[in-house]
Amino acid sequence: MAGRGRGRGRGRGRDGAARSPSPATPSPSLSDLHEEQEVLFEFVVVLKGDPLGIYRMMDKLADFIADNEPTALHLRKAGCDCRGWPVDVLFDGRGKMYLHTGWEKFTHYHNLKAGCFLTFSYLGDADMSVKVFDDTRYR
Repeated sequence: MAGRGRGRGRGRGRDGAARSPSPATPSPSLSDLHEEQEVLFEFVVVLKGDPLGIYRMMDKLADFIADNEPTALHLRKAGCDCRGWPVDVLFDGRGKMYLHTGWEKFTHYHNLKAGCFLTFSYLGDADMSVKVFDDTRYR
């Protein structure tokens, strides 16, 4: 019994020729939309010691945003458009940049400790996306 496939749209067309599969266009997920945002600067950090208190950021990031010197950054969990954590930023006048007030709340919420692996993506306008991996390197 030719032409009797399971389900609608499978098998052969009306003229008996095999159908070519139609290209699937998946709808973008929330994480896809977030990742489409242009990343201006990205770096990876492995936390050493106690992450609480003031945290010094990479000198290359400080150099990258030196002209702007934001007073705060908004840290957001990567792939999530939820509200971010406002974290005060301090510059010491020697090109060093530190995360200050708000960093402790971020570390408590994500249960950060020595050995955690973080990927920071600077998105501009003081927005920073953060991927958090625990000490076993799982999200």
